[in-house]
Amino acid sequence: MDQTDRQIIELLRENGRRSNVEIARLLGLSEGTVRKRIEKLLAEGNLCIVGLVDPQAVGYPLRALIALTVALPQLEPVSQRVCALPEVLRVYHVTGEYDLLVEGAFTDEPHLLAFLTERLATIPGVLNSKVSHVARILKEPHAWALPQPPPAKILIVDDDPDFVEITRMTLEREGYRTCTAASGKAALDCLRREQPDLVILDVMMDGVLDGWDAGRKMRNLPGLGSVPILVVSSITASDYLSLVPTDEDNLIDNFLAKPVDPQRLLAEVKRLLRRRG
Repeated sequence: MDQTDRQIIELLRENGRRSNVEIARLLGLSEGTVRKRIEKLLAEGNLCIVGLVDPQAVGYPLRALIALTVALPQLEPVSQRVCALPEVLRVYHVTGEYDLLVEGAFTDEPHLLAFLTERLATIPGVLNSKVSHVARILKEPHAWALPQPPPAKILIVDDDPDFVEITRMTLEREGYRTCTAASGKAALDCLRREQPDLVILDVMMDGVLDGWDAGRKMRNLPGLGSVPILVVSSITASDYLSLVPTDEDNLIDNFLAKPVDPQRLLAEVKRLLRRRG
């Protein structure tokens, strides 16, 4: 699930009746893209679009939380019986003093009392109950918004401290997290430790091809070989360009020549992160 999926989910959470056309307009996408993404989210079980009923609005203003102690050998059949009761909104298996936590909606106190004494108490396996009235509901589950993932972390590898500092400030102003290394060896150690989402890599550091050699090793690290590598180097303006292997096109994801415009760098960082998903 990428950021676009999250934005679609949030728009539908705010208004489940939003059309694909409106969502596409708000996100700057085509209607077909939105439709295909929603179909995929639904098929994978990441999204469910339903109509919700407000119990209070339809005559069930009393909410109660009922904690149940259940004979453990009968926990599953008791859970199924409780879930089938029409007053029940939610049922949780819980740890601690009780075994089930039940949330129900009722018309009034006599309705709640009848539910406890005539419905719950007659289910074989229910040993004890404790009831708490809900005085006020501050947040319903449908108001829960999908938490945003932490900002992408970018590893900056360069032995030029000025370039590192300028790049770090540029990226952090955009909300990215950063870590740095000044050599290929340090970059490999940092990659294993920090597990960044993208690497900005210089070529000429401890050796002429120090960064290139480090990139080759990065591609072979278990679980980290798919991290995008953006090479930013001045080697194209040096006498060492001919030393760069020409048969390793898949080693890096893109190349930018120094000096690089900060906006060009940011655009490429965003592109590579978006492509990785």
